[in-house]
Amino acid sequence: MKKLILSLIILLLVGILFGVYFIYIPNTQKNAVLYIPKNASFQQVTDSLSKHHILKNNLSFKLVAHAIKYPQYISRGKYKIEKGENNLNLIKKLYRGQHYPVKFTFNNIRTKEQFVQKTEDKFLFSHKELLQLLNDSSFLKKYGFTPQTVVSIFIPNTYEFYYDIDATDFFDKMYGYYNSFWNEKRVKSAEEIGLTPVEVITLASIVEEENFREEEKSIIAGVYINRLHKGIKLQADPTVKFAVGDVTLKRILSEHLEVDSPYNTYIYEGLPPGPIRIPESSTIDSVLYYRKHSYIFMCAKPDLSGYHNFTSSASEHLRNAAQYHRAIK
Repeated sequence: MKKLILSLIILLLVGILFGVYFIYIPNTQKNAVLYIPKNASFQQVTDSLSKHHILKNNLSFKLVAHAIKYPQYISRGKYKIEKGENNLNLIKKLYRGQHYPVKFTFNNIRTKEQFVQKTEDKFLFSHKELLQLLNDSSFLKKYGFTPQTVVSIFIPNTYEFYYDIDATDFFDKMYGYYNSFWNEKRVKSAEEIGLTPVEVITLASIVEEENFREEEKSIIAGVYINRLHKGIKLQADPTVKFAVGDVTLKRILSEHLEVDSPYNTYIYEGLPPGPIRIPESSTIDSVLYYRKHSYIFMCAKPDLSGYHNFTSSASEHLRNAAQYHRAIK
């Protein structure tokens, strides 16, 4: 009887020692990144660990994981694993997930592609997942946008999201920020101009491409609003650059003006189908609260300062244009 009891005690001690060994002995053999997708199973987690040769002993990991019920609480995420971690620390890391806040700042962006690239490596979703949503007409229709107008919802600022947010929830949050930006005062100002919020942002994108200087934005906005109200084509050079697909163009030639695109405001009346860049909030406000005047023409100054001459006279505009062209030659 005594021998039996002694044997049981020895077995118990051996079991405890093995348990301590499995729990606390370092089991990760290299630095690695483990990606666990949404709704992953425990088998998927262990398969990934095995495939990437992260663990020294896969069995010990499984035993400890089951002992602390990790398979019931798997959290998606992209986990940074360091060499020399023991099973307990590793499982605690995976168990906690990655629900931590991330500050996301963006400005000076032209295209959807540039915007989604800003999100890469900041969140759990990939930039390709977000780009797919931004090009999905059926998805965007529920929010009242198209692939051409969707960049309107991105108002440059600093925002806070959780790291493990997915692409759809990220879009929902940005849509919420967009609606907050368009408060009652801004919506009313847009209505007084005769434009929708998306049309205001589209016009703001043109204004910002014309001149980023704050002191001229509201004047330029007034020029374009006057032309819209009078039924005159906008004839905005930045829209031609967008239509051509080359924003670096220094001179707009006659061949560029003939490019048949709905974004070419030398051919088509009114605003283009959507923004040609993501404008700053200050530029949006420069459209909403534009400078009221009679100007319908603008031309870069011949001193090449980046500022413009404004006029309501066609003949004066032609003189201004001639002076500018002589200067750039």
